[in-house]
Amino acid sequence: MALYSADSKEQVRDAVDMVDLVSARTELRRAGASSFQGLCPFHEERTPSFSVDPVKKVYHCFGCGAGGDVFRFVMETEGADFPAALELLADRYGVALEREEEDPQAAARRERRERIYRLLARTADYYARYLWSSEEAREAREYLVSRGLEEETLRTFRVGYAPSAWDHMLVRSRRAGFSDDELRAAGLAQRSAKTSGLYDRFRERIMFPLTDLRGRVVGFGARAMRDNQQPKYLNTAEGEVYHKGRQLFGADQARADAAKAGEVVLVEGYTDVLAMHQAGLRNTVGLMGTALTEDQLTELARMAPRVALALDADASGQEAMVRAARLAEGRSLELRVVALPPGGDPAELVQAEGADAMRERVAASAPFARFHVERILAAANVGTADGRDRALDQLRGVLSALAPSALRDELVRMVAGRLALSEQVVSSLASSPALAGAAPAASRPRAALDRREELERTFLALCIAQPEPGREALRNVDLDQHFTSPLARRAAAHLRDHVAAPLEGVAGDDAELLSLLAELVLRGDRDPGDRHTLEVQTLQLEKARLEREIASARAEGRLDVADLAAERTRVKERLDTALDRVMEEGSGG
Repeated sequence: MALYSADSKEQVRDAVDMVDLVSARTELRRAGASSFQGLCPFHEERTPSFSVDPVKKVYHCFGCGAGGDVFRFVMETEGADFPAALELLADRYGVALEREEEDPQAAARRERRERIYRLLARTADYYARYLWSSEEAREAREYLVSRGLEEETLRTFRVGYAPSAWDHMLVRSRRAGFSDDELRAAGLAQRSAKTSGLYDRFRERIMFPLTDLRGRVVGFGARAMRDNQQPKYLNTAEGEVYHKGRQLFGADQARADAAKAGEVVLVEGYTDVLAMHQAGLRNTVGLMGTALTEDQLTELARMAPRVALALDADASGQEAMVRAARLAEGRSLELRVVALPPGGDPAELVQAEGADAMRERVAASAPFARFHVERILAAANVGTADGRDRALDQLRGVLSALAPSALRDELVRMVAGRLALSEQVVSSLASSPALAGAAPAASRPRAALDRREELERTFLALCIAQPEPGREALRNVDLDQHFTSPLARRAAAHLRDHVAAPLEGVAGDDAELLSLLAELVLRGDRDPGDRHTLEVQTLQLEKARLEREIASARAEGRLDVADLAAERTRVKERLDTALDRVMEEGSGG
């Protein structure tokens, strides 16, 4: 794990435009002098409960409890760990990161990975130059043009061509100082079974660089140029930086557009992605002809809350859509299906029908449930009672998962008409409730705080809103005695030294503390109070402590109950006086 200096972290935090960062995921509107509000990107809601403080650079949802700082936001939305989130933000906002000292083994591992990334980037650049400059690649250029792809699009995706010589990249890379071990680790060279010598893995192929979310090349997808060249598509082998099951082609290019559109379009092949981007559908990513994996679906869900499946209308494409639905069960993710004619892929359709027609197809995508019902009905033997029963059995799971809606009613009518059954019979299939517990945890309202937790959080929020008196108030409380919540106690201990900059010094992977501090900052923004309000809350905290102590003393049969009760009376008198002062100032008196 890369370690960066605390100064680097703070420089990145200072450089981030919090509203710009969050607006890529949800529309924000100003909700006060120092805050913005919008619909929460982490759970479904109709009334905004998601708040952002652009100055302190924190976010919190008062509905589901999600919250944190700029780094936590990227970790949650991009599925990155803290160092990766820091690096992503540093790249985006142009901040140079400084590393802390590493132990020699960690430094060696990091240097090795960085050399592999440099080798892959260097190779991708060479392949791209070779495509446009060499006579050998002329046929490849003609093929790409014949697919309707423009030079600008091909250059944007760094499409290239691998020379036919068996050791072309091997020789060039060795001359540049890269070792044979690094060439194998990068997936660029492989060993001959006959001679044990190394040779280029990719030869005489169109090269599509595969990148991570930061745009770093991690491998290649390669298309053969000859009919007798097998396999037709060859990918980088699993290795130190390339993991096939996690990859979505074009995700780095599509991420921002998908977030803004609230939808990501999924296609199968490389040229499909390029054609869709060229048609203005820049929120498109590709499966690269592989079966959809859990990791890929997780990445799709991070990109947008809705996925439009524009997969080929053949058996494998339809099965891929059904698999996507199975993997999506229990997620807050809407699947839709883009209707494509049999035998046509997106690249061919863009070329034949034009960009406008493809955009219309995507805009007219249908809910996955309708596609699934139609698929089951199309395959059913509706001429026999046994065939209709089998179809009904398959449809049961589809219909019962739908909440009462116009869509469910429409599908019930469709099924009844096609199977020659009454709507009442079909409706009985949909009578069971939607799958219990299917909603992800983040979509459920968080549990209400108990009175003690509410009291402790309100006190801490006021301390943040009023740093000077807040610092003094934090010094005067006993962390063990005044705080019943371990998390609130941790927050109070941290704020004693950081009340003016609440998130400073918090470990990037301490999600629980980050979330609470973000909530406290935004609570303070909403209701900053004044020094008298803080005094009231401090006395409330002391009164609650004494009441707990009295209850404990009585349970243990201690003799100091009367003294504690007298002390509570004195605190209550001071509390009443402080409350009167707040009321007087509030009424202008």
